[in-house]
Amino acid sequence: MPMIRLTVPPGSLTEQGRKTVQRDLATVLLRWEGAPDTAFFRAQAWSYLVELPEGAQTTAEDDAPRFLVDVTVPQGALSERRKAGLVEDATKTVLGAAGLPQDDALRVWVLVHEQPEGTWGAGGSVIRYADLVALAKGQRTDA
Repeated sequence: MPMIRLTVPPGSLTEQGRKTVQRDLATVLLRWEGAPDTAFFRAQAWSYLVELPEGAQTTAEDDAPRFLVDVTVPQGALSERRKAGLVEDATKTVLGAAGLPQDDALRVWVLVHEQPEGTWGAGGSVIRYADLVALAKGQRTDA
């Protein structure tokens, strides 16, 4: 089950971007993970927006806003091609939500964390990647 967390400086997102960025990022993640577009899988794609306090983000050079996208997926869920697509689309989504041009893409970092098999639990049980694949096949709407 995927999880995505966007950390942003205060006031760095547009009003519209703040309203939509979490669902937009969750949708990007599900698409690149190859999950079916069903209510069940959409409900399992948790998305967090963490807004830092004033002055909590800077670089050695300047105070321009930087954005951190942390993505957690089961190990094996994303091929190298899928990771590259996820990073590209998540970056575009964050830039759009902040009203920034593609030239500012280096302000967005995307970190993909692969959760090792047997270390993810939900509903009181350990969730295995094979179980998720089987569940997805049973819920796939495009199969």
